[in-house]
Amino acid sequence: MTKILITDLTHPVLEERLREAGFNVTVATGLDRDETIAAAQGKDALVVRSKVIVDRQFIDRCPSLRCIGRVGAGMETIDVAYAESRGIVCLNSPEGNRDAVGEHTASLLLALLCKTAAADAEVRQGLWQREANRGLELGPRTVGIIGFGNMGSAFAKKISGFGCKILAYDKYKYNYAPKYVEECSLKELQQKADIVSLHVPLTPETHHMVDAAFLGAFAKPIHLLNTSRGSVVDTAALVDAMERQRVLGAGLDVLEYEDMSRDGLAAQPEPEPLQYLRRSPRTVLTPHVAGWTVESRYKLADVLARKIIAVLCS
Repeated sequence: MTKILITDLTHPVLEERLREAGFNVTVATGLDRDETIAAAQGKDALVVRSKVIVDRQFIDRCPSLRCIGRVGAGMETIDVAYAESRGIVCLNSPEGNRDAVGEHTASLLLALLCKTAAADAEVRQGLWQREANRGLELGPRTVGIIGFGNMGSAFAKKISGFGCKILAYDKYKYNYAPKYVEECSLKELQQKADIVSLHVPLTPETHHMVDAAFLGAFAKPIHLLNTSRGSVVDTAALVDAMERQRVLGAGLDVLEYEDMSRDGLAAQPEPEPLQYLRRSPRTVLTPHVAGWTVESRYKLADVLARKIIAVLCS
């Protein structure tokens, strides 16, 4: 019988669908690395989230694996190239939370333009400052989307009704944009964008992609959104650009100081750039929850279950 190990909490539909397909499913959460490797012995498939690092050593110690499934989108915790070289199929389920990410990114953008977070904090303190909280409209602005996969395209669809111009740059695609999006080069996006939203995976190529040179290349001051991975942005460079008014505001669901293995921020002392972001009234910060909705919890598990079944039953 095909055996599957699920290593983290997820929606019960994942286990239910796999069992209905005739698989022997073991759920073992809260294990350390060695315990996880031990539990994976003899298993055909492994299901992880972001807490388990599936590197070469892990893969070499689990020779029976035929499939690795990631509940979610990001695959940076899995050595996909090495796994595939060993004949292991690697799967994820970005279709399950793309709507959630698209909506959350839109909410960060509107909160920045409308100064919602800062105004809310002031009213709670008894302040009633209307002129200081005069907002900006999205319609007259140009939104540049970097990375047009599941998340970037979902964000574009969510904001398409606001009447704003939407540009998209994706290094690895062409002829991909729907009618309400204009494909462009990175240079053109940097010349025209008022708002920039990041939707790229974390790879060696994209680590600190948004650095001082990147931010300095924009023709106009921008609002920056990041719902991808924290380390795509060099936070010190972002803070410097904010201090110089090159970045007018930042909506960040992810931070480079995040420790995904423990589901929180890295150990203290708190870096100075993070202190700046927390204090600034020009930031909106959320704890990596863009794709974290009631609906996406089900869809992420359901999509992945169907993909695993298709692979193991083929």
